[in-house]
Amino acid sequence: MASTQSHQLRYYIALSAPPTRCDADGTEPFMRPEVGFTPRWFQTHCGLDFSEKWHQDPDYRLQAHERMSAEIRRRFPGRSIGGVQEQAPPDLLTGIYAGAVLPAIMGVGIRYWPDNWPAAHGAPLTEPQTDALQPVDLESNAFFQGILRQLDRIEQLTGTLRGFLNWQGVLNTALRLRGENIFTDLLDCPERARHVFDCVAETMLREARALHARQLRAGADYRFATISNCVVNMISGDHYRTFLLPYDLKLRSHFEKFGIHNCAWVIDEYMEAYAETPKLGYIDMGVTSDLARARELFPHARRNVIYTMMDLTNKSEAEIREDFERIARDCAPCDVGLPNVDLGISDERVKFAMDLCGELSVRYGQAPSRSA
Repeated sequence: MASTQSHQLRYYIALSAPPTRCDADGTEPFMRPEVGFTPRWFQTHCGLDFSEKWHQDPDYRLQAHERMSAEIRRRFPGRSIGGVQEQAPPDLLTGIYAGAVLPAIMGVGIRYWPDNWPAAHGAPLTEPQTDALQPVDLESNAFFQGILRQLDRIEQLTGTLRGFLNWQGVLNTALRLRGENIFTDLLDCPERARHVFDCVAETMLREARALHARQLRAGADYRFATISNCVVNMISGDHYRTFLLPYDLKLRSHFEKFGIHNCAWVIDEYMEAYAETPKLGYIDMGVTSDLARARELFPHARRNVIYTMMDLTNKSEAEIREDFERIARDCAPCDVGLPNVDLGISDERVKFAMDLCGELSVRYGQAPSRSA
């Protein structure tokens, strides 16, 4: 068991942050729920502002973390949501700039909201700008240097550098740089598309290495990377294998552990290609995917089924139970991702989903610990 789990990653949602991944420790229950709430939820219940100040000021984030933790403990006593039951320094890194980190480093602007995650914002690169694109020199990059200064302050506040930046994935970032033209580039000018992918992948590697090195000096030893293929379903499985898989495999080759995130859509068309990734430690998918096939293709990865808030809100408890029973039968041991809990979703419905994971863990696998 230990040798299998040594390379696994699991779903992780820091307070008010978009989901990412972290190391699995081998104690995960058969069906492990991971719950996350939107910035709007925390703004309403905690009176927080998630615009520029939250992303640029670690001291404000520490105050926000304390208020958010207190609210979660009050509403969900004894439950591990956002790590509030852990005896660990607060995570003041995960979630800053959300999925706009890499685009911002590569020159794209950021748009902020007081009740939402920031987003890359700017006109797509023209063809001449695209052809002139180069991997980023981080030492001269003002945005990345600003992040490093934040790390210095986070270490002062917490004594370490827990957490992660969301590097997204090659196609995700290429879309933010080139806009929808990246898809026509694949057909009409594939060498231009590959040039963008080259620049993005190399910049990702430079950033991950620089971040990991800085964290290691603070005692936080991270040796993994994950990619987010949120928009890969905009291309065919064949196009993924031809154009994107080589970059994902390149990124994988530089880290001890590696995971692939896909959002809550059907993963079936891409599973065979993903299975070519050596020693994949994490894979996620939507509940309507072929879960049994995923377990067959990724027997040693920590799998995660992302359950949408539309389903959690609109389905009856009986229908949710039916979905979770299928997850237990066909995909577990796995995580059950419950991200983006927003206003209008009752605390009782969240507790029901978490308790259902515990019940099914007992019935189908192993009983979870209270802290799971």
